[in-house]
Amino acid sequence: MDTARPKRSARFYAVCIGVGLLAGLMSGLFGVGGGTVIVPLLVLALGFDQRFAAGTSLAAIVPTASVGVITYAVDGHVAWIPALILAVGAVGGAQIGTWLLPKLSQTALRWSFVAFLVIVIVSLYFVIPSRDAELELTWITGPGLLVLGVITGILAGLLGVGGGIIVVPALLLLFGTSDLIARGTSLLMMIPTAISGTVGNLRRSNVDLVAAACVGIAACTTTALGASLAKLVDPFVGNVLFSVFLVFIATQMAVKAVRGRHQR
Repeated sequence: MDTARPKRSARFYAVCIGVGLLAGLMSGLFGVGGGTVIVPLLVLALGFDQRFAAGTSLAAIVPTASVGVITYAVDGHVAWIPALILAVGAVGGAQIGTWLLPKLSQTALRWSFVAFLVIVIVSLYFVIPSRDAELELTWITGPGLLVLGVITGILAGLLGVGGGIIVVPALLLLFGTSDLIARGTSLLMMIPTAISGTVGNLRRSNVDLVAAACVGIAACTTTALGASLAKLVDPFVGNVLFSVFLVFIATQMAVKAVRGRHQR
């Protein structure tokens, strides 16, 4: 069997739907794209290779993030212009990241990112976001958002991580934004970024559109639930849950770093 394109079967569709349901819940709850859930599960459960799984995940994020944005926007928890600024920076940064990819040590980058996540995880227990805090554009925050977008794009290009695990904590800790606005804005930023990446992946035949459609459609059914749960959860509890999610991501990244070192 081709590991990049698994055989279509009942199990294939069942796994895609299950992955989508879980990814959608995580996306709505934490304001992330869900790729950190989709990619490893497609690799482990269906035998996708890493790049093919990443390309498929990116395509699935488009409908998932769209539903999440609508859910957050209904209650005014999306900062539209800041999200656009972030997206512009992220699209440009992704090009830089892919250019740097062959020039830098992946192992060193992964350990650096793990260290970054550890700092964020600890900080989340000391900074409790206010639900009333807005993300206002000023001469300082505007350029700051653009820089954040570029950094997000670079890391996405280098490590294949989604923007949410960078943007959400940055908006919380550096910009003092409400946790709900941070999540809604993060999801909106992902849509043009994911579309841009998917177009490139389609040109390189690096996406399984059937799997992406199954995952994406399934995710749409639980994204709104995740977003609704996020609104009900106390901000501190939300921080705790998000920190647990980041521990999962950091562990994944550390395992990849260790494996990468052993394979050298």
